[in-house]
Amino acid sequence: MFEGVLKKILNHPEKVDLEEIAFLLSDSRVDEKLFALADEVRQKYMGKDVYLRGIIEFSNYCRNDCLYCGIRASNRNVKRYRMKADEIIHRARVIYQMGVKTIVLQSGEDLFYDEESIAYVIKEIKKMKVAVTLSIGERTYEEYRYWKESGADRYLMRHETADEQIYEKMHPGDSLQNRIEHLRKLKQLGYEIGAGSMVGLPGQNDYSLAKDVLFVYELDADMVGIGPFIPHPNTPLSNFKGGDLQKTLKLIALTRLFLPDSNIPATTALGTIHPSGRQLALKCGANVIMPNFTPSPYRTQYVLYPGKICIFEKDTACGECTKQLIKSAGYFVSNSLGYRKKIATK
Repeated sequence: MFEGVLKKILNHPEKVDLEEIAFLLSDSRVDEKLFALADEVRQKYMGKDVYLRGIIEFSNYCRNDCLYCGIRASNRNVKRYRMKADEIIHRARVIYQMGVKTIVLQSGEDLFYDEESIAYVIKEIKKMKVAVTLSIGERTYEEYRYWKESGADRYLMRHETADEQIYEKMHPGDSLQNRIEHLRKLKQLGYEIGAGSMVGLPGQNDYSLAKDVLFVYELDADMVGIGPFIPHPNTPLSNFKGGDLQKTLKLIALTRLFLPDSNIPATTALGTIHPSGRQLALKCGANVIMPNFTPSPYRTQYVLYPGKICIFEKDTACGECTKQLIKSAGYFVSNSLGYRKKIATK
């Protein structure tokens, strides 16, 4: 039966329903075939290139209180920091000099950085002829527009779960519909948009995860980040079980089948729960790795989850380690800016 569902995804993804996706997620007999097919589709449409995207986590202040997050507003054990604009720009130049062509500016939802200060950083970094990705949470439509006009190329805003009830439990005072509206506004403005989910959140099941697959397909997301839930000790979810490696890989593989031309990262969280997690993800359809270039002493203070890998490595070590990881998995480091190459009408 599962071979028929896989064939349907490849030929008529718009006709696949939640029950069929949940069935694939629940049945381990499909795993080998699914992973091989996802890698085949990835190589057919994306080649064997892997895009590098260097992250600068420039602030760990956050106005939100998401239940799973280590930098949630009510966590008093976090040593908070904010990088100055010139610090961020200098760090971007270091990343550029190492040959990485996309700079990801990431922070908690910190309104300290206003429209003009973010625009200034974008404009300065764009002088390096790189792509700029913002990952700073929900802001106003006018801010999104202004930053796009200032040169921002992409905006990452993970939805974490497409199950409306779980979303509202995890995000006090927010709703899934509000997050969807922001993603659609960003798409309307011409950003490449990134969504993505967490695997293993309390209350999730295969049906919930199937919603994530259909959500990013219907959104036609340009980038989809998928990682396991890792409980943080200073959050309300500290005693819950973390996400499963195999289930996370299956969600990545299914997402690749539905979105053959989208960019899918092998997330750091996967490398945290398994020493070969990112290499396995590359073999299951992922084609992006996002090394962390946040400078010391800030890097150790941006702790969304415990045990995060690579936080003590020097920049050169981090860059070379990532390139070696890609090569060891049988893929190539791309020198491209890594824009999505649309190959199909969704």
